[in-house]
Amino acid sequence: MRRTVRIAALVASLLACLLPHLLWKLARRQSPWPRRFLALATRAIGVRVEIAGQPHDGDMFLLANHVSWIDILVLGGATGAAFVAHDGIARWPVVGWLAAQNNTLFVARERRGALSHQLDALRAAMQGHQPVALFPEGTTSDGNGLLPFKPSLLAVLLPPPRAVLIQPVHIDYGAATGEIAWHGDEPAGTNAWRVLGRKGPLVVTLRFLSPFDPATCADRKVIAATARDRIAASIALHQRPFAYAPPSI
Repeated sequence: MRRTVRIAALVASLLACLLPHLLWKLARRQSPWPRRFLALATRAIGVRVEIAGQPHDGDMFLLANHVSWIDILVLGGATGAAFVAHDGIARWPVVGWLAAQNNTLFVARERRGALSHQLDALRAAMQGHQPVALFPEGTTSDGNGLLPFKPSLLAVLLPPPRAVLIQPVHIDYGAATGEIAWHGDEPAGTNAWRVLGRKGPLVVTLRFLSPFDPATCADRKVIAATARDRIAASIALHQRPFAYAPPSI
């Protein structure tokens, strides 16, 4: 019953935002509806978002830890950010199209020769005033710590195509982290089914950490290390005990 209600609420959120979004696109105006859909979808699946810290009020490039597909809903709904995602998502039915509506930049991580083209596309995306968000771990983790940050795409910030600050963000699921985390070989559908059937509300805290200027960093590895250190410190400060919940249907 919980899954049915939440899926119905997700569909209703999409239908409520789809027509006005298409009308805005037809008028060649920047649509606010993808962000509104992400915020509505967050609530539809029983998630409440709390904000800690101060989001930068100017142009920003967000670097965040990655625990779940819910990260995109909560961070996108709160900031309106466009995401950098692997190109496999572009081929997912419905989800790929929805991601494209929010100006998602799809990258092929397995093709090293494509990096130059990807950086050019990312520079073009940053010319606008929409925030850009990247999960530099490259995949989701169990949320107990951080995987190594992949610095390759951070080369776009040296120098950035426009004045921008980097803001690290700690996405904190609290004691529910182990239950929510999507990692290992768990299929996407299994994880979504499990999370949508979860009892009770889920509180997610977006901890906006101190932003920094990429111009103060010697190279992309320093950018990655600076952001990772700040997120790791926040995880250590706010971490609460949790246990991994094995996938079940």
